[in-house]
Amino acid sequence: MKYHFSDKFGPEQVIEVEDKKIGLKGVLVIDNTKLGPGKGGIRMTPTVNTEEVFRLARTMTLKTALAGIPFGGAKSGIIASHEDIKNKEMKKILIQAFSKALRDVVPKKYIAAPDVNTAEEEMKWFAEANGNWNSCTGKPADYCEGKKCGLPHELGSTGFGVAYSTLVAIKHKGLHVKKTTIAIEGFGNVGTFAAKHLSEFGAKIVAVSDSKGVIYNEDGLNYKKLMEAKEKTGSVTNYKPGKVLENKELFELKVDVLIPGALPDVITKNNVNNIKAKIIVEAANIPTTDELESMLHRHGILVVPDFVANAGGVISSYCEYMGYTPKKMFKIVQDKITKNTKLVLDRAMEEGIKPRDAALKIAEERIMRKNR
Repeated sequence: MKYHFSDKFGPEQVIEVEDKKIGLKGVLVIDNTKLGPGKGGIRMTPTVNTEEVFRLARTMTLKTALAGIPFGGAKSGIIASHEDIKNKEMKKILIQAFSKALRDVVPKKYIAAPDVNTAEEEMKWFAEANGNWNSCTGKPADYCEGKKCGLPHELGSTGFGVAYSTLVAIKHKGLHVKKTTIAIEGFGNVGTFAAKHLSEFGAKIVAVSDSKGVIYNEDGLNYKKLMEAKEKTGSVTNYKPGKVLENKELFELKVDVLIPGALPDVITKNNVNNIKAKIIVEAANIPTTDELESMLHRHGILVVPDFVANAGGVISSYCEYMGYTPKKMFKIVQDKITKNTKLVLDRAMEEGIKPRDAALKIAEERIMRKNR
């Protein structure tokens, strides 16, 4: 079947799943498997739809190709009410029914992973229902088959990769990491680990945000104290000393590096001209549009695209699939993120194009080369 969003890369297969008895409605989009089985998480929200899942699957096709791992791109979604998502037993029923319905293609053509409202426990449920340990990644660390154990995203592989991608961008821009100031939007799984590792590199984290607001101190924020404030009070805004700002103010701070690490579409037509950072590293998916990225590029701001910077999670997934230890996983993430960020930024500079266009070219070349 042809879809209005189909092209030369895919999608190869769209599978809709429904079980009226338990209220299950879900969709799997297998976009492209030229480089290997499609890899992508299970998104569980009240509004997820086929086109949204396709867009995410296409991002995975490009991300895995650029990361240089033997996976293709896919994504899945389960439509569930907020009540069902919060109800652990109902959530387990939906996840496991979805897994059983996909046995014909999992893990041969699709390997699942965590995404919105799914994490390591949900991956354990999925694997148990599927009957194959390799049916998904992001499983709990104590969930093992022989010597192969889960590598949950809670280990921080994505934020770790973002830190190394940022390090490459800093050097590419001719800056010194120990003289670099950084603002990070979001202090969840990605933002906390990015802050931790960048602090260890010697960079000065001057602002971080969460849902309650922004904490800013031009002299720098201490990572351990930030974590204490977040864990004890529920928000980084209770860190002291520092000035509390509104979330939108973070994007207009005078810093060297801005890392959007939480929400989509945070760089908008309203704030794009007020951004003072020299570098933007997209830790979150689609923090802005292609059009606005082009504008930032024209302003001389170096933008490291999301599917380059945040590929640490999918590289970790590959390592789990192969049965590697956390230590080996982190080494592979470091090497691949460093190499691929440098490759993209160097090509962008050589061809006079923005980094996203360079990254797309590299990813597409790898897919088409395999297709011949």
